Amino acid sequence: MLSGKKILLIISGGIAAYKSLDLIRRIRERDASVQVILTNSAIQFITPLSVATLSGEPVLGDLFDLTRESEIGHIELSRSADIILVAPATANLIAKMAHGLADDLATTTLLATDTPVIVAPAMNVRMWEHPATQRNLSTLKSDGIELVGPDKGTMACNEYGMGRLSEPLEMIAALEKHFEARKSSSVLDGKHVLITAGPTHEPIDPVRYLANKSSGKQGYALARAARDAGARVTLITGPVALDEPENIETVRVTTAEEMLQATLHALPADIAIFAAAVADWRVANSSDDKIKKQANGKIPVMEFIENPDIAKTVGHHKNRPALVIGFAAETRDLKSSARLKLQKKGADLIVANDVSPSTGIMGGDHNRVSLVTANGIEDWDQMDKTRVASLLIARFADMLESKNA
Repeated sequence: MLSGKKILLIISGGIAAYKSLDLIRRIRERDASVQVILTNSAIQFITPLSVATLSGEPVLGDLFDLTRESEIGHIELSRSADIILVAPATANLIAKMAHGLADDLATTTLLATDTPVIVAPAMNVRMWEHPATQRNLSTLKSDGIELVGPDKGTMACNEYGMGRLSEPLEMIAALEKHFEARKSSSVLDGKHVLITAGPTHEPIDPVRYLANKSSGKQGYALARAARDAGARVTLITGPVALDEPENIETVRVTTAEEMLQATLHALPADIAIFAAAVADWRVANSSDDKIKKQANGKIPVMEFIENPDIAKTVGHHKNRPALVIGFAAETRDLKSSARLKLQKKGADLIVANDVSPSTGIMGGDHNRVSLVTANGIEDWDQMDKTRVASLLIARFADMLESKNA
């Protein structure tokens, strides 16, 4: 995803600057070029020679270097890059950016650019928590600047808390996510994406129900990723403990039958993604009153009936979306079950994952998926669910583009 991209990396002063050397190496491993601006304070922590050796490019730093300015001015410098990454971004540099100061090459370049900017903050936890820093970060966000990190951990000053610079691979992921979203946005702009998420609750009586451990995190992450790619998103969600995502039409349901009706009502759509963990059965004889223990110790008998298969219904519907994506959560025979679901549901792709208790996937923050299509199976490494969502939406955009070609 970074191949051929031009990255302008701005390194400001701070002990975390040493991580930028590894970052440069990893960017170049992905066949992207890196031009580096070092602030005067950054030079106190890493040398221009080290940076130039790793980047393969001359290091820039002095706004008044007339020789370099004649070759490439700071205006052109900011426009020739595909993206600008500021890592680490100190509290001081963040404050300058928020207030439009331009007193060195780094800040002048940032003020003169219309190129996308990603900022990776790094500072002491007290500086991070200070209201002034938080106000400045809010300003940057409102200006359209993306943030990556910081992480929580032990600082060089031996204090613990939020403020550690994100690891190089996290920053690489943020760069890739940005370009994936831009690519997807050209395809998904204005398209209608329908997503189901979370569990369903099937009532036994007024206080008890059948449910599962689904948190809805993957479905919600998919909804946000599709929205960020320019799609009009309808999210149909079962009961979850998650905040309602902004700028997304969210329909809350409880049972599988309610989810089916809401899904059919939301059609037509260009893409339907069935990430919800819908209960396979419901109680046929649910009680209007709380079921009480019997004095004779007799255990009540419940009869179960099968719930509707929402993905299958839509996969064979007259208003079938151009792309139907199903999910398969299994504890064994994962890939064979996913292949069977692919055919049964009339889906274009099944996202399969192992939800055995030892994986921690169901209800957790990470996922490890396999993509199952008629052409084969593709296994992905474990990633956080936000990252999985971004990559999946990029893949679905490619599939939709191919179908419409």
